[in-house]
Amino acid sequence: MPELDTPVRPAAGAATRDIAPLRDFVTGFGRLLDGAPDEPRLLAEGGALLRRLVARDDWLPDAFAQPDPERYRQFLLHADSTERFSVVSFVWGPGQATPIHDHTVWGLIGMLRGAEVSQGYAERGGAWAPEGEAVRLLPGDVEAVSPTVGDVHRVHNLFDDRVSISIHVYGANIGAVRRHTYPAEGGRKAFVSGYSNTLLPNLWDRSAELRAA
Repeated sequence: MPELDTPVRPAAGAATRDIAPLRDFVTGFGRLLDGAPDEPRLLAEGGALLRRLVARDDWLPDAFAQPDPERYRQFLLHADSTERFSVVSFVWGPGQATPIHDHTVWGLIGMLRGAEVSQGYAERGGAWAPEGEAVRLLPGDVEAVSPTVGDVHRVHNLFDDRVSISIHVYGANIGAVRRHTYPAEGGRKAFVSGYSNTLLPNLWDRSAELRAA
């Protein structure tokens, strides 16, 4: 198991889950997009919103944090009604990794629990090779991807003995976007990721807090 310079925060108990931080993030991100920001502003201000969300680990419902022993899982947490953006929890089982892949839209990745490593790739001479240093994401860290700032990478769970979870925001309904994986020997293969869940968390039931007030 890798040694980290900073401790990994333990997940809060299920009894303390309060989904209000995710609701606040969704409404804040919608307001940001209402202003039609250019991409640099969107990634900077959206990244700040995401950094605030992943600064705490007491809001993600357990149903959207469950790993699969065979492969990583992508749970839809929210999709904007006009598909301007979507929010997912990306759940890694021990040692799991993606293939080299793209997104085709802007995206923000915030580390919630555990840790992951992102390695950028570039095409050289018809094959795909690592480009630049790998980025290690620890809880609270945020990274951006897009066709403008760098869109092709491979990601893996830093740990071989525990689950890691990151929260992703994309500029589309990402489960319905036609994307690509890139075999190391060259070429590309189309894929549509879909989602690991059929039900969404209820962000909009404010009844408990209203009763308490």
